[in-house]
Amino acid sequence: MTTPPPPPTVEDLQRHRPRLLGLAYRMLGELAPAEDVVQDAFLRWHQEGSRDIQSAEAWLVTVVSRLAIDRLRRAATERAAYDGPWLPEPVLTEVTTPEKAAERASDLSVALLVLLESLKPEERVAFLLREVFGEEYGTLARVLGRNEPAVRQLVHRARERVREGRPRFPSPPGMKEQLLQRFLSALGTGDQAALASMLAPGVTFTSDGGGKAYAARKRIDGADRIIRMLLGLRQKLSGTMEHRIVSLNGQPAALTFRDGLLFHATMLDVDGEHIRAIYRVLNPDKLQRLERDAIHLA
Repeated sequence: MTTPPPPPTVEDLQRHRPRLLGLAYRMLGELAPAEDVVQDAFLRWHQEGSRDIQSAEAWLVTVVSRLAIDRLRRAATERAAYDGPWLPEPVLTEVTTPEKAAERASDLSVALLVLLESLKPEERVAFLLREVFGEEYGTLARVLGRNEPAVRQLVHRARERVREGRPRFPSPPGMKEQLLQRFLSALGTGDQAALASMLAPGVTFTSDGGGKAYAARKRIDGADRIIRMLLGLRQKLSGTMEHRIVSLNGQPAALTFRDGLLFHATMLDVDGEHIRAIYRVLNPDKLQRLERDAIHLA
């Protein structure tokens, strides 16, 4: 008779936490709900007992995935009623080299999380488990309760949707930070020509105020309209503006402080050497954690 493996310790479970939290955050686009999902999975582990479970990680990945799917379905109603465009909550990340930044930005960037919003919850978890976390199709089948041919089709559809929305040309290492610095400089001096030179013709600007901060109620399309809007805001806003370059979601981004208080976070999506999308988060609820963490970076 085979002796079942001993249940994992708290330390064993915590070892899986970063991977589980990474999956839940990519699913939900918000850190607090992602933390709740992981905590709920740990509670279920303790409530249901673990001696008959062969792999703690596999069990937890399955439970976290299913909990995230359920929460994402409930969140769809809330996001449909959201005041203006909804953007994922940006998170501070530590990146040591441009090469590492490029690697992390490919699977954690706000641009990718925005693309994932167009997928159904099952497509989203299938894409993430396969394309980001490298899980086998058998694992996906167990998580989703489907056969392998079905989950292969799910991954294929999701991969094609994501590929259509990604940049056509990769950016050289360091290009995103250079563009961000040039963008902030041109914005600070009101240099319309410089802004026009770095924006792609089909560039978009999406701002998330959540009804709690002044922001555009719809996405703005086109370089000319975006430049007029940005320069108009520059003239209207008073106070001292300070920009701080940090790593958000694995890529260079700007935290803008107005009179010493965090005003907004700006992230770029780059196609080659041009900016194809600008994402700006102003919702104070999504900036709270950033402002607290940014104190330690001062």
